[in-house]
Order: sequence, then C-alpha cells, then structure tokens
Amino acid sequence: MPRASRRSPHWSTAEVGRHAHPTPSDRDPRSMHRAGAAVYSGGPRRPTETQMRTGIVELEADHPGFNDPEYRRRRDEIARRALDHRPGQAPPHIEYTETENRTWQQVYQGLTSLYPTHACREYNEVFGDIGFSPDRIPQLAEIDDYLKSKTGFRIQPVAGLVESRDFLASLSRRIFPSTAYIRHHSTPHYTPEPDVCHELLGHVPMLAIPEYADLMQKIGEGSLGGSDEQIVQFGRLYWYTIEFGVIRQEGKLRAYGAGLLSSPGELAHAVEEKPDVRRFDPDEARQIDNPITTYQPILYEVCSIREAFYLVAAFIERIKHGL
Repeated sequence: MPRASRRSPHWSTAEVGRHAHPTPSDRDPRSMHRAGAAVYSGGPRRPTETQMRTGIVELEADHPGFNDPEYRRRRDEIARRALDHRPGQAPPHIEYTETENRTWQQVYQGLTSLYPTHACREYNEVFGDIGFSPDRIPQLAEIDDYLKSKTGFRIQPVAGLVESRDFLASLSRRIFPSTAYIRHHSTPHYTPEPDVCHELLGHVPMLAIPEYADLMQKIGEGSLGGSDEQIVQFGRLYWYTIEFGVIRQEGKLRAYGAGLLSSPGELAHAVEEKPDVRRFDPDEARQIDNPITTYQPILYEVCSIREAFYLVAAFIERIKHGL
C-alpha cells in the first residue's frame, strides 16, 4: 500500500506507499500501516552508490532489529536481490535461515488458530489450497505462479519504498509489490513495516479470490491520472478495504483486509466489534485518515467483496464526471 518516507515510524493514509505494515501485538498495539503518499510499487527506487556501500536498509532507532548487525546485513542482502530483479523474471530464490523459518512458524501458528473464526469465508476456502507450510517461508516464485493461475496477479519483489502513485498504478496492471524479508525474531507478533508474513498470510490468499483481485485492480485504475489529493484519497480507500476491510457473514463480522489478517491483535480487536463499524461509503472513507499509534477505531463493513467493488467503481465514475 502507499507510504511516505522510509523514515516515518508508522503508517498513515497520508503515506500509503512505503511498504510498511506494522503488525501490532496485544503487548504493543501500534496500528499497522502507513497509507497514503509513498507506496511500495513495481518500480522500487534504486539505492545510491553510498547506500550500496554502507547498506541500503534504513531502520528506525526503535526498530526491533536496529541494534542487530546480522539482521541488518541480512536485510541488505535480500533487498539487493529485489533490486536486481527485472520485470518478467521469476522472483529470486531466497535461502531462508533456521531463525527466519522459526519466526515464520511462530507467526503462522498464532494467526492460523484465529482464521476459522475470524477470517472471512473466502479466505478460509482458499487458504488450504495454497499449500503454505508452517515450517518454512514460501518462495515468492511459488506464490507468483499460484496467483497467476488463479487471478492473473503477479508478484513484483521490492526492496523498500516507491511512490504511492506508482504503487497504485502497479495494481492497475495486476502487479503486487512484495517484500521478501521477515520481521526481527525477537518480536514475532510485531513489525513496524510490511514483511513477508504480512504479504503472504495477509494478501496472498485474498489475491487468489477474483472479487478481491478485481477490487484491488479497480482502486489502482481509479488512481491513474489523479491529482496528488486524489492519490491520497485512493490510498485511504485501499486502506479501508484491501488492508482493513470487514464483511458481515451469517450475522458475524469477519475480516477480509490483509492488515487484519496478518495481525492477531488487530484481528481479534476487529471481530469483537470494538471499533466503530460503519457501512462502507467511499465518499466518507476517502476523507478519513487512520491513526498510527492505536488499533483502528473505524472499520468499514460490506455485505460482500463484490459490493465493495461496485461501490468503488461507482465512486470512480462520479470522480470522472466531476460529481
């Protein structure tokens, strides 16, 4: 989704673009993304010569891996693999370490115990089909092949940030920018940026669902040629649907947004209906920024993912006609 600056500590709808989705834990309920001005997109910024010499990963001082030189070296290594990737190539193979796979296992176990009662029906129907292993981090190339066969979406490895406008434009082409690194092992239930757990457990199952893939692409299409303010607004629509959307099924609230589906704390908070749950209204949602230090206080509910698509499509038509 979009973000602003790599130095920003949290996500907000003013910065939907930096590939950073924090996953709050019950211990540290910082909310998950930055949605709004700079995004992770199919065209990652190239590092400068100095960055290549000194390291291309910039971490905030409060990042769990800030004082871990081995983690930073590893992040640089994986980031360089993404920067070397070219469109049309398969995503690079990453040999994940035992520590990295163990971190994945902890996140996987914590979330999959909640999915049967907290995730939407569509997510649960697809999840078993993907073939995720609880013991190893899947390769992006495997996921790329799977999504291509299901909805035509492709995975674009990214190292860090790209502008929101570019990120949203990539969605219009059914290209999903994805990181390949994993959060620091000391805090498996919290990350101040999007990592491979968020991408794979949050987004990928939903991207295999045609209605969700159509919705993501439609938001990207709507942003094309938009003003800077409209880019911010489409970042907010992305936030309140693709990242934090909820759906009412059999009378119960369930999550379809990746920000919820990749965070045990946010997921439980949402399904227990602690936020102010409103009917999805794009005209309202586009004006509402999201908090960056708490769980989401406002969520938008739909009857179906297809309903969200139609509402967004109608909103785009009104924008085009100046209504």
